[in-house]
Amino acid sequence: MSAAEGPLVVGVDTSTQSTKALVVDASTGRVVASGQAPHTVSAGAGRESDPRQWWDALCEALHQCGDAAREAAAVSIGGQQHGLVTLDARGEPVRPALLWNDVRSAPQAARLVEELGGPKAWAERTGSVPGPSFTVTKWAWLAENEPDAIRATKAVRLPHDYLTERLTGQGTTDRGDASGTGWWASATEAYDAETLAHVGLDPALLPRVVRPGEVAGTVRDGHDLPFSKGTLVAPGTGDNAAAALGLGLRPGTPVLSLGTSGTVYAVSKRRPADPTGTVAGFADAHGDWLPLACTLNCTLAVDRVAALLGLDREAVEPVDPASGVTLLPYLDGERTPALPGASGLLHGLRHDTTGGQLLQAAYDGAVHALLGALDLVLDEDADRSTPLLLIGGGARGKAWQDTVRRLSGRPVQIPEAKELVALGAAAQAAGLLTGEDPAAVARRWNTTAGPVLDAVERDEATMARISGVLSDAAPLLDRPAG
Repeated sequence: MSAAEGPLVVGVDTSTQSTKALVVDASTGRVVASGQAPHTVSAGAGRESDPRQWWDALCEALHQCGDAAREAAAVSIGGQQHGLVTLDARGEPVRPALLWNDVRSAPQAARLVEELGGPKAWAERTGSVPGPSFTVTKWAWLAENEPDAIRATKAVRLPHDYLTERLTGQGTTDRGDASGTGWWASATEAYDAETLAHVGLDPALLPRVVRPGEVAGTVRDGHDLPFSKGTLVAPGTGDNAAAALGLGLRPGTPVLSLGTSGTVYAVSKRRPADPTGTVAGFADAHGDWLPLACTLNCTLAVDRVAALLGLDREAVEPVDPASGVTLLPYLDGERTPALPGASGLLHGLRHDTTGGQLLQAAYDGAVHALLGALDLVLDEDADRSTPLLLIGGGARGKAWQDTVRRLSGRPVQIPEAKELVALGAAAQAAGLLTGEDPAAVARRWNTTAGPVLDAVERDEATMARISGVLSDAAPLLDRPAG
């Protein structure tokens, strides 16, 4: 390992399926070491993980980083949003965490929206209309289905909170991740007493919300990590807010992230409040806002279609824009559009339809909802010619790139930097040492550098065809989650 120019920091991404750690030179942004370890997610109706696996994976990922991790001066955790972690009096999980893509709480989500004033009231108070991904709905589901677990719970955390607390011994969160719970009010930037009382959640069970740039704590003794006692710990944040930091986003630049879920977002100076529920009015990690639309079905759903067809994921063939086959890949229910009970739907299948066309239709269906939400995410005065930043695991796939370009009609930039969630967390840790805005740190690291693909004419016919099929099929798709 060559000598670093500045102090070393660690950024962590604890995602749905694995935990990744990067050791980064705070001066240059150079990644000097990395590690990764998997964790498991349950199959079936629910999506659950044991939080202790996240800790074990963090330990393994950091040990893979070797001596570089021991030299780190600060660390920050970025993590999957919304997950409900319930801890007992000893700090041990009461039960496995309910993850963001567990949609069993759809009935509770609908009931909470109705009982607390309807969509407009929710949007004005919390910035978002909660769907089954939101933590508040998962708490309501748990109270209804596992009251013994509720009684045993002495602390409620999000995934990144859980790991940060195991590092520091203190229960903390940040505004970015807290804004995805449904019980943090964006209008007041505080926990909402009315919501908490309604769902029977004592605010004393919740973590303290640490301000941007504040030290959340220091690494304590008695752990199995290669950190020195007293290493600074940053607030951490949710994965999308961490990726926004990692890109050094300025207001008005749109991002489309292709991962297990698909997301489209942009930084805004204006507090979002979309009463339709399409756009979640999240806070970002450094004082602004991060309006965001999210789908449950993205790269994994398309890969599953490819596997069913026995095709490589790149083996797509053109689909007739006006009359071709349409595939809505809602294999896990869907969040955008709000169809938690939906399953995949295929329309327009004919004798001459090829497997490659079916696969392209899956790509089109996955991208359609994200691009449909893009105009709602961006401020009205945003420059529509600004390149769309394409990130996530799918961003380097040619079929994904071509589909996004064709359906968006925008230039597309593909940052060469990888692991943007972990890089954003590292920038947050670096900001503790330098006093800089973490987004400015990332801009200094030039994390968005990468090829720009020119705009092509937008395929309006395909977008209209998919919208028409979706509208016509709504009664079939809009069924309660089973």
